[in-house]
Amino acid sequence: MAVFLWDLHTQRERMVSFNDLWTKKTLLGLVLGQFLSLLITSTGFSSSELARRGINAPTSQSFANYVLLAIIYGAMLIHRRKGLKAKWYYYILLGIVDVEANYLVVKAYQYTSLTSVMLLDCWTIPCVIFLTWFFLKTKYRLKKFAGVAICVTGLVMVIFSDVHTQDRSAGSSPVKGDFLVIAGSVLYAVSNVSEEFLVTNADRVELMAMLGLFGAIVSACQISILERQELQSIQWSAGAVLPFIGFALAMFLFYSFVPILLKHNGSTMLNLSLLSSDMWAVLIRIFAYGEKVDWMYFISFAAVAVGLIIYSWGSKEDDKSKVRVAEDTAEQSNTMDEEAAIGIPDQGSTVGSSKPGDGKYDIGPSTLQGLIAPIGKKNILEDAQGNTY
Repeated sequence: MAVFLWDLHTQRERMVSFNDLWTKKTLLGLVLGQFLSLLITSTGFSSSELARRGINAPTSQSFANYVLLAIIYGAMLIHRRKGLKAKWYYYILLGIVDVEANYLVVKAYQYTSLTSVMLLDCWTIPCVIFLTWFFLKTKYRLKKFAGVAICVTGLVMVIFSDVHTQDRSAGSSPVKGDFLVIAGSVLYAVSNVSEEFLVTNADRVELMAMLGLFGAIVSACQISILERQELQSIQWSAGAVLPFIGFALAMFLFYSFVPILLKHNGSTMLNLSLLSSDMWAVLIRIFAYGEKVDWMYFISFAAVAVGLIIYSWGSKEDDKSKVRVAEDTAEQSNTMDEEAAIGIPDQGSTVGSSKPGDGKYDIGPSTLQGLIAPIGKKNILEDAQGNTY
């Protein structure tokens, strides 16, 4: 009987764990992440096609995307007639970082292969994990690190496959291109984490509008300095214009949906999802161009998919934990307010306030036990700045 009850308990735990996996939030993250991955794959093919035609204008490729963001989301922001929720100079810094990240990665297509670029930009993942842990105080469980490790292992298998098939030999200067990708990946990490912070504390429409505005200004200045002669020397034709248009539209959609994934699943989930862009590139090469690829690509694709699922597993449990913490905090705050209302002071600690002089204080319930305020005695409270009340 005891064995039967134990088996029944184990089955229930497995069922709950499985239900935690297939939550709405997890499915949204997986599906939206793969859609963004396909968009990145299309921008990679557009950049590779322009590089094959000898067109070297990375900033100009991104300029149209920033203009579209500024026009569409800027109109929405003006229509709302509300002030900015974040400081405007934050968006200037974000615009500079984002423009230079795009510039470095797109520039790398001039020197190395498409596969090399899409593999080496996985350096963004450890950078994002460190930045979110250090600045946003994000907690990562062992399960999350296991998912990341499996995803990166899948990409390492693709690298070995590329070495085996000599795919990395493409490009005029592979080493230079690889360093450009790594530098761009660091800036992408800074941009992703900054966007996660802003979309959580500000607003998605505001973020896109201001990023588009300052990104377009920075891009225009950089084009006038670095790419003016290059644009004048281009022989414009349908073959040259279409990759520009395709790149701009794909980037616009990518930028529009990224804040949604950042808000619900975080920047680490975003970058893990983008790892599969190399896998989609392989499938396009197989079916669109009729190329043959190594069998390790398919194992790598499966590894990335499993890693994403493991990383997403337990999101519902984490959310419940956050809700419980918030509820406990609110309940504790209400208790302290009620105790403060009946005149029970904290006589053994310094009183802190988020706004000095606003009359609201945090009183620890543990210090209230056994303390009773004498009737008619004036209570003198001192805040962190020495003000008395």
